[in-house]
Amino acid sequence: MRQAGAHTWECTVQVANTLGLHARPAGKICQTAQRFAADLVLETQDGAVDAKSILDILTLAAPRGAWVRVRGHGPDAQEAVEAVAQLFRERFGEE
Repeated sequence: MRQAGAHTWECTVQVANTLGLHARPAGKICQTAQRFAADLVLETQDGAVDAKSILDILTLAAPRGAWVRVRGHGPDAQEAVEAVAQLFRERFGEE
């Protein structure tokens, strides 16, 4: 994880669970992101979406192996980015 500016943090994670970002992981990301005041964005090579919107996350259709940048901006951005990145590291509890 690195600081990308004032109150802006980011890290890059890989989708490691077998089914990629389907509904269950998207829901976990959304629920986690909503706990924080920071604005959170998930970025792939295909675009960027609001991490607090399950429908937006599903539009990424990120398969296993895809790289995702988690970017947060706000007073608790560091904690928010780390919490979402941890979900990816834990494979969303699926494996």
